[in-house]
Amino acid sequence: MAVDQALIDWVAEALAPIGSVTKRAMMGGATLYLDGTIFAIVGLDALWFKADALSDAQWDAAGCPRFTYEMGEGRTGQMNYRRAPDEVYDDAEAMQRWAALGIAAGQRAPVKKRAK
Repeated sequence: MAVDQALIDWVAEALAPIGSVTKRAMMGGATLYLDGTIFAIVGLDALWFKADALSDAQWDAAGCPRFTYEMGEGRTGQMNYRRAPDEVYDDAEAMQRWAALGIAAGQRAPVKKRAK
């Protein structure tokens, strides 16, 4: 995945009224957090919001595909992220609305314990 810093900067600007966006490098892309809650990833030249069983119907209704990747040997993997609708790339209110789904999914996700 490639990191699009301009996109990350736009996400941070659009979401500034609701919180502070930080990033962490991830396999050539970036994981985004809002006030410590994971809510999105940036990679494959796109923004992908965190999803879960409770939000899947809304993502499906909007036609937002799941994040998939090649695993090798002809296998494909999936992650619980959905491609952001086109409107979020130039509309701060749309970014806030759709990011709210990702933030909620991040808040519902079980906290992973760090290995000792």
